Amino acid sequence: MKIAVIQGPNLNMLGAREQHIYGPMTMDQIHDQMKASGEQSGTELEFFQSNLEGEIVDRIQECMGTVDAILINPAAYSHTSIAITDALNAVGLPVVEVHISNIYKREEFRQKSLTATASTGVVTGFGPFGYHMGLIALTQIVNEVQAANAAQEEAQAQAE
Repeated sequence: MKIAVIQGPNLNMLGAREQHIYGPMTMDQIHDQMKASGEQSGTELEFFQSNLEGEIVDRIQECMGTVDAILINPAAYSHTSIAITDALNAVGLPVVEVHISNIYKREEFRQKSLTATASTGVVTGFGPFGYHMGLIALTQIVNEVQAANAAQEEAQAQAE
């Protein structure tokens, strides 16, 4: 199983920016912990971060046919990006959106996520642990999809 982890703007500044909101962990430390979890479950993770909306859209499009699911923290683009939302819808993959802070306890403009409408589920407010929760959810979702596809193929083969 392969999952793309896509990080949006300013997440490369984790550990240095607004620690009272985002905590002291850096993005690389979060990725290292995720790699360890992925290895335990046999899940390959690909990491990508960009501050540029178009680069994030390009990376999402590259996921079609190359990964089984996407774990994304669109950061501020969650609240503004129709382009990222459209790209997530277009690739047709399971998507879990993650937010380190609880967006519903923040400023009003942060309480609406456009990209959540293209996501299978959203994890918000659990700090860096939210990435692990999202990874566990995606692993389960992909396993269920693969099992359903295998059962459907078996039923088709028996019908022939």
